[in-house]
Amino acid sequence: MPCAVTPGAAGTDKDAEPFVEVDPSGRYGRYSDLLGAGAVKKVYRGFDQEEGIEVAWNQVRLRCFVDDPPVIERLYSEVRLLRSLRHGNIIALHHVWTDAERGMLNFITEVCTSGNLREYRRRHRHVSLKALKKWSRQILMGLDYLHTHDPCIIHRDINCSNVFVNGNIGQVKIGDLGLAAIVEGKNHAAHSVLGTPEFMAPELYEEEYTEQVDIYSFGMCVLELVTLEIPYSECDSVAKIYRKVTAGVRPAAMDKVRDPEVKDFIERCLGSPRARPSATDLLKDRFFYGLDDEDP
Repeated sequence: MPCAVTPGAAGTDKDAEPFVEVDPSGRYGRYSDLLGAGAVKKVYRGFDQEEGIEVAWNQVRLRCFVDDPPVIERLYSEVRLLRSLRHGNIIALHHVWTDAERGMLNFITEVCTSGNLREYRRRHRHVSLKALKKWSRQILMGLDYLHTHDPCIIHRDINCSNVFVNGNIGQVKIGDLGLAAIVEGKNHAAHSVLGTPEFMAPELYEEEYTEQVDIYSFGMCVLELVTLEIPYSECDSVAKIYRKVTAGVRPAAMDKVRDPEVKDFIERCLGSPRARPSATDLLKDRFFYGLDDEDP
């Protein structure tokens, strides 16, 4: 007969790390450590007592958005999306609940041990092109899953700060699906303007676009990974970025890409919408030839 464990018993141990709060089921606990914070949510280190693993406890103060229903709807859209997605390169959702008394939306997701890809790349400046290709291919695998999902899912905010890393195994996962759009129908067209300006495809500003906007953003991610420079960092305002993007002017960082193969690959991702390859096509691209089959 297995021995019984009293919930919370570990809290009597003076060496134990105390939880700040526990979810209604008693399974998940939240620590005070902040893993990240954005305009909409805060992410804390959490713990799954049933599985014995660390998790990310995402917390959104809904009261801050009582006058902005679209923001709240986007938050719930992220939760609904995450619950339905299962892929090795997409952050998984474990549990969700609303704390009505405190006006808080909470959801538990898997945690990536090394933070986001932008921070990780800056910490590790000496990385081979082979490693960069492995990361890029995994982002594409996640995008291919989203784009071939029924219905099609357009992320709309792919950038290196929304991709997360398990550095010990070289695994990357797409997260932050709060701006994602579920698109019904054959033409896969969406109509709202959202995203991170430096990574937004020109057609996004025209409010008529398809999943190919994610391929453009992916190309900008590859550019950042290779050059360690955020695209259009030479611009000091969103308006200047907009003018360059809509005029088809490439970021100054493109001049820092010395490898012709890499430059050609990025250019194809940044091409006109109809000329851009799909994620499925890019995964078969010669750019990825020679990578190990056993990659995550």
